[in-house]
Amino acid sequence: MYKGAYFALLGMMLFQANTVHAEENTAPTVYLDGNPISFQTPPVIEAGYSLVPMRALFEAEGATISWDEKTRTVTAVKDDITVTYGIGDSFAYKNKERLELPLPGKIIDGSTMMPLRFMSEALGNLVAWHDYSRSITISSVHDNETTIQYGVNLRDTPDKDNDTHIVRMLSKNEKIHVIREINPEWLEVQAQDGTIGFISSATMYSDYTNTSIAMKQGDAIISFGSKFLGTPYEFGAASGQTNTFDCSSFVQYVFSHVLSKNLPRVSYDQALQGKEVKLDDLRKGDLLFFTARGLDIGHVGIYAGNGRILQTYSKELGVHFTAFDEKWKKRFVTARRIF
Repeated sequence: MYKGAYFALLGMMLFQANTVHAEENTAPTVYLDGNPISFQTPPVIEAGYSLVPMRALFEAEGATISWDEKTRTVTAVKDDITVTYGIGDSFAYKNKERLELPLPGKIIDGSTMMPLRFMSEALGNLVAWHDYSRSITISSVHDNETTIQYGVNLRDTPDKDNDTHIVRMLSKNEKIHVIREINPEWLEVQAQDGTIGFISSATMYSDYTNTSIAMKQGDAIISFGSKFLGTPYEFGAASGQTNTFDCSSFVQYVFSHVLSKNLPRVSYDQALQGKEVKLDDLRKGDLLFFTARGLDIGHVGIYAGNGRILQTYSKELGVHFTAFDEKWKKRFVTARRIF
């Protein structure tokens, strides 16, 4: 019995060790300005450094490559920067400045493999390693086109539930560059000081707008709202709880959770938010406002796409999907886009 337990424990330890070893040797994904780079020879990690094919990376970054067979030297030229490297050397030159390499280049499957960070930074780019996804970000953009509208945490991992990943606070009016959209909730960004990290994509935090992420956010709103299908209707339901909803408390709760958007409590005031959109231009997540109870605006629902509304107004149905048919169009007042 003890012998069996011993071998079982030994087997578990070996499995865990092999799993960790396999993860450590998995080729990282490399992104250049938000787009993945495909390498014929996969990147490898040696002594903690990521080695990638020199020619493929330099060309992806816009450099012109030349090879001197006699001296076995590679030269990369981009704008006013010239980088030269002799195969096997522990140093390279950037223009006339000698730079020590953290690890000499080597030939793997016919490709000259060089330390990624060294090569990219030599051309003036920024580099960041993301441990959570075993990926590398290279940013060649130095313009900051996006403005922070409300203080937001810059994190080294797209995860709001773990405060240990906070790098620092980005202040209101600080300029950033958006590198890529991670998912409907997170953006990878580059701060003015060159730090690369992640911020919430919620519209309250920055003036970043993009149709693709707006579509993803619309999907996220409907997906999250659908979790409450059948939740009972209660006129005047309290905000911030999910036992019951009325039309506007439901909208308020969903937008607060998905987009960190703090909408007013009642539909009439919600109709003053965002911008008006025409019925022909509706997209998922737009708010639809209707007359009700003798009020010009007394009801709100969320456009769910494909001619449907996600809403609540009935004690019998609770939260449910409804066809945006002629019955509703007769009561329709306006549509507003909040994000």
